[in-house]
Amino acid sequence: MKTRTLGNSGLEVSALGMGCMGLSFGYGPATDKQVAINLIREAYEQGVTFFDTAEAYGKENEELVGEALAPFRKEVVIATKFGFRDGDAKKGQDSRPERIRAVAEESLRRLKTDVIDLFYQHRVDVSVPMEDVAGTVKDLIQEGKVKHFGLSEAGVDSIRKAHAVQPVTALQSEYSIWWREPELAIFPTLEELGIGFVPFSPLGRGFLTGAINADTQFDPTDFRNLVPRFTEENRKANQKLVELLAEIASQKQATPAQIALGWLLAQKPWIVPIPGTTKSHRLTENIGGASIDLSENDVKAIDEAFAKTNVQGDRYPAHLMQRVGK
Repeated sequence: MKTRTLGNSGLEVSALGMGCMGLSFGYGPATDKQVAINLIREAYEQGVTFFDTAEAYGKENEELVGEALAPFRKEVVIATKFGFRDGDAKKGQDSRPERIRAVAEESLRRLKTDVIDLFYQHRVDVSVPMEDVAGTVKDLIQEGKVKHFGLSEAGVDSIRKAHAVQPVTALQSEYSIWWREPELAIFPTLEELGIGFVPFSPLGRGFLTGAINADTQFDPTDFRNLVPRFTEENRKANQKLVELLAEIASQKQATPAQIALGWLLAQKPWIVPIPGTTKSHRLTENIGGASIDLSENDVKAIDEAFAKTNVQGDRYPAHLMQRVGK
């Protein structure tokens, strides 16, 4: 697989990473641990060198990522995150310096490693000055426990404040064909400062693959039950987006998911999407998206087609929308 560098940091990773959250958190029952470990190793064998986890995904998520990647630890980049009280997203943010330090130590142990390659603040904590957050991570970098600093779903002011204290290597936020807000103010800022961008949910939480429709029944524990964009009515309304992707995909002898990933990669050379999956065949399909070469004309045609459609429903329920863009 081709590689990309996240901004000016020199951090080189595979053009597509792997988001590991869904293996044990957010989308229904956890995947069997050995199955999950095998899937992560399969990703590595197919060229993926960038793996994403977080304390808030449950301790077992970091543990299985650490165990899976232990045999080739030096060949991969592991990203994890701090920023929630007791590691529980339901309890709200906590990025006090002492908490950041405690999470770093716990994550190092669970990941079975002596250094965290990329340490993100999971969500901006408005009760802690960003300068204190960035300063704490800077200290951890100087101590050799962390290599790179990242932010997730942060707004322009927070990015600038953090970057002034400790250069930010990457911003991780939601971005896909059906959620393009980062293009407005975030992208110009990242370009100016030399920061890479890591889109999560690049396949619209699975919707852009075509595997979800108005009749889909999610597991009771699936986060998408709470997402306005995934109500039955909105799924039905948004189906034309998938049909449009499928039409373009058939012309390119690809799948809708591959076109969605190829489109992301065509936006900027410093973008590295991290699709997640629990299925081996979907993993191979996603990795195939890294080989989709869309021309400027292709991208323009896709953009023009999508401009004629309106995505229905917010990407988060109201209480979670309050946590993003700070």
